[in-house]
Formats: sequence, structure tokens, C-alpha cells
Amino acid sequence: MELRVKGERPVLGAHGREADPRSVALDLDLAEALHEWARVVAALRRASAEAETEVEAARMVSQRGRQLAGRVAATFGTPVNYVDPVSGEPLLVSPPARPPMTSRLLRRLLGPGRIGEEPTPWSTGLVVAAFAAVVAVVAMLALATTLATETSGWLAVVAALVVTAGLAPSLWLARRLPVLRWLVLGTAVGVAVSWIGILVIAF
Repeated sequence: MELRVKGERPVLGAHGREADPRSVALDLDLAEALHEWARVVAALRRASAEAETEVEAARMVSQRGRQLAGRVAATFGTPVNYVDPVSGEPLLVSPPARPPMTSRLLRRLLGPGRIGEEPTPWSTGLVVAAFAAVVAVVAMLALATTLATETSGWLAVVAALVVTAGLAPSLWLARRLPVLRWLVLGTAVGVAVSWIGILVIAF
């Protein structure tokens, strides 16, 4: 696949064909960013500014084009032959390496690992999640033990079901919030694990 600027519009090419980014399977914001970049490239080509300003603008346009080519490569999972609109030189931009399966599963559960371009705080987040899981297990088992001792095992199971059903909507809604998602992960794991102990206590 190739990315270049033709006139005032970006063009994606593959196997001798050319396509507008809006007509292929790209996010709308990425397609719009490509068109905006192409308009800046066209304006730069027409400009007759001072040499120093023009060089700086050309550098910024080239850098932005490489970033957009990287996003296109990540979207399609294939290298993109980026043709620099300033120098005319081709540059092969490879898609980013796929993260391990566990990281992909956690990212799917927790949502994007960045706000803007910030990295995911895995170490701190997993510590918070582990703490939330311990609290959830202790609370659920304490509830089940008390009810099973004072009343019956069936009432303990019903109470645990009510608590689980009550927590589920809140956990689902907060699963992608930047800070709360770690508490959500820990609480969900803790509640799930606690059910093993609840069934043992109840029966």
C-alpha cells in the first residue's frame, strides 16, 4: 500500500489502483486528518514564504505525513509505502508490533490505553486492581458466611446474587474510565473468584 499527495488530496494506492481515504475502511477522523494534511501540503507547495519558515513547515508536514502513514499501517495491518510530499522520497512505514494476547484482552476490557497519547500505567493499575479484588472477595465471603451461619445457605446465595447483579451495571459503565477501570477490573475479578467460596460456604 502506498500513501501520497495528489493535487490537494491524499491518495492510497495498492496494486496499481488509487483510492480516496474516505472510500476505504478507515476511521472518519483518520480520513479527515489525511485530507487536512494534503491541503497543508498543497498550500506549502504554493507558498512563497521565506526560506527558513518554508523549511520548518516542510519538516512538520513530512513528520505529520509519517505519523498518518503509521496510523494507516496500523489500521490495515500492512506496511505503507509513504511518499514524502516534500522530498519525493519513498519511506516504508511498518505497522506496530502486536501486543501479547493478555495485553490485547486487557485492552479490550479496559478500553484504549491512552488519553491523547499517554501510555497505560500497567504497574500502578494492576496493584490497584489487586487491592480491589481482595476487598471484593473479603466483603462477599463475609456476607455469605454471616448469612449462612445466622439463617441458611440459600439466603447467602440469594444475597450474593443480588449484590453481583447490583454491581454489574456500574462496573460495565465505568469499565473505560481512565482511573476507575482498574477498580472495575479488580472488583469484577474479586466477585467472580468469591463465588467459589460462597458456594462452598452455602452448601
